[in-house]
Amino acid sequence: MYALIDCNSFFCSVEKVFHPGLEGKPVVVLSNNDGCIVALTPEAKACGLHRGDPIFKVEGIVNHFGVHVFSTNMQLYAAMSSRITSILRKSVLHVENYSIDESFCDLQGYERNYNLTELMWNVRERIRLCTDIPVSVGVAPTKTLAKIGSKFAKKYSGYKGVCTIDTEEKRRKALELFSLEDVWGIGRKTLEKLCYYGIGSPLAFAEKSESWVKGHFTKPGVQTWLELNGIPCIDTTEVAINKTICTSRSFGDMVSELPALRASVASFAGSCANKLRSQGSVCGTVTVFISSNRFREDLPQYSNAASYSFLVSTSDTLEITEAALHCLADIYVPNIKYKKSGVILTEITPEAPLQLHLFDTNTRRKERKELMRVLDGINHRYGVKTLRLAVEGTSRQAWHVKCEHRSPNYLTNIDEILTV
Repeated sequence: MYALIDCNSFFCSVEKVFHPGLEGKPVVVLSNNDGCIVALTPEAKACGLHRGDPIFKVEGIVNHFGVHVFSTNMQLYAAMSSRITSILRKSVLHVENYSIDESFCDLQGYERNYNLTELMWNVRERIRLCTDIPVSVGVAPTKTLAKIGSKFAKKYSGYKGVCTIDTEEKRRKALELFSLEDVWGIGRKTLEKLCYYGIGSPLAFAEKSESWVKGHFTKPGVQTWLELNGIPCIDTTEVAINKTICTSRSFGDMVSELPALRASVASFAGSCANKLRSQGSVCGTVTVFISSNRFREDLPQYSNAASYSFLVSTSDTLEITEAALHCLADIYVPNIKYKKSGVILTEITPEAPLQLHLFDTNTRRKERKELMRVLDGINHRYGVKTLRLAVEGTSRQAWHVKCEHRSPNYLTNIDEILTV
């Protein structure tokens, strides 16, 4: 049996922890640059707001209903997620973080000594007492069914936060009532294909024969069918290497000067390199793109991109940033108001084994690798971008994203600790 612990409206719930007066009131969290709504409470949904709404288009609703608005603070949310994971690991032996607000618990063998529903009720209560974050729990023989169970636990209060699918009757009932488009593993194209064959519910899909499913779908579709029938086969513990890593932002204010663009590209290149090292991989190509504001038709429009391929694949921040800045120099056009830039890393492979090149000009790769290890260690301990390249700049710059409603980092910065 598996349990999926899903934090309810996680970003909003974290904000409410540090602003207790918001309980029962509409709350939304905005995307980077305070652009769109990325998270909202049920009370905010009741006001007519939806995820993805541009905030400038719904200002009337926000002001009329007194909706409380916050900027995204991923550092704060990640710190709270870490606390919840710590509580789970003290309660269950095998815990796997699936996302910042979801974790799977392997409950194999626990049924011999515990009532699984009561066990997860206790875990849920412990999380509430220690963090004040509400969670919904689904318990089932497969991870796909556990995710379905967590949705029911969130939707229906009668489950008291924990929905257990442990019998054939419960499984069939859950699949009959659940929406096919919300099933984990069924994307848009798969949904269109299922509808084409007249399959309108998860139960109808699960009742298809194995031979029919294998004849019409690829491996992911077959795995979903098996999981819906109570046969576990999806292994989410394997860490897949991202084949593409991209960091890009829309600027808080438009910029036209090259130094400002260089600072943004250098910062994004450093973030990409950090992600690359965190997954133990290297890249073969870096691409840089810049673009003007396409919504300002009164201004000259321009967008372009350039790429650079390394002789030897790398994850070195210095090497990647230098290549990115060369690309920027090739595509920069003066007197254009730029609104966005970005860095993309491709041709990503595992760090070892590494294919060297006869004409490689970097003769100190071992020392540079150690330098990157120290850099990551300091930034992990003292905060992101504590150490960075001088070209990124230090003070607040025009290209930095807007975050006018961001909460302090209560859990990770001693200077911003909550004051009572």
